[in-house]
Amino acid sequence: MDLMDIQAPPQGAYAEADGVKYHYIELGTGSPTIFLHGGGPGCTGWSDFGQVAPLFAAGRRCLLVDILQYGKSAKPVIEGPMWDYHAARTVALMDALEIDRADFVCNSWGGTIALNLAAKYPERVRSLVVTGSMPVFYGPLAPLPEGGRRGRNARDVYYGGEGPSLAKMRELMARLEWYDPEAIPEGTVRLRYEQSLDPEETALAGASDNPRGDWQDLTAELGTIQAPVLFMWGMQDAFLTPDYPLMLARMIPKGSLHVMNEASHHLQEERPYDFHSVVDGFLNQRHG
Repeated sequence: MDLMDIQAPPQGAYAEADGVKYHYIELGTGSPTIFLHGGGPGCTGWSDFGQVAPLFAAGRRCLLVDILQYGKSAKPVIEGPMWDYHAARTVALMDALEIDRADFVCNSWGGTIALNLAAKYPERVRSLVVTGSMPVFYGPLAPLPEGGRRGRNARDVYYGGEGPSLAKMRELMARLEWYDPEAIPEGTVRLRYEQSLDPEETALAGASDNPRGDWQDLTAELGTIQAPVLFMWGMQDAFLTPDYPLMLARMIPKGSLHVMNEASHHLQEERPYDFHSVVDGFLNQRHG
């Protein structure tokens, strides 16, 4: 299978978790590993990890989750601290699936959820791999691009004007998510575009940040995380340069950083074999 040309998503399943319904795709058997995707328009567990998940599924039980307000999962209006809400519901999903403890492999938005989960529910997390996430609102060397609002601004542009289109989705991915625009698979663009047309997602986007809950800075939480955390970063990440995850890795007692060249915000899609090689090696370490 050519992992650079994403396959059609396999049959998924649903689970009730503390009053909300999650959709997820399960592959493989073995140690439970939860994949949480990013917050870009049309993102799902499969769109972000479908290219690399079969490699992990050779030795792990992989659960590619659509986080709330995305994909085929429920799209509730969130009130109160947003990362606390997502972390609590993700733990409820683990309970529903009878998973006591898991490894997490996460991109962007999903990584911030997992970091907060590791801080608030330490017994549920064995280890974390985090790519392109922004759990704190400052950088060590310079202000964050567009005041940390680059993703939200891009979402507003994508849904604004004449609305979503295949061309706008490709432009967004080329500008913010991939190092090599020519390598973006047409199948991934179409998958993201078609999901972005979901009426509930469109309504959430139209309301900007209001239904997504109150933004939280996780500075205090990072220092309490006991699980090993590997930050996997693209050297050319359009949101946050590698000095940012180095700062995060130093804030976490067992934090480390791997920077991958010729990769941007979605390195698990751009370089799936290399991503799997590094991440699988980390996950297979004796984390206890």
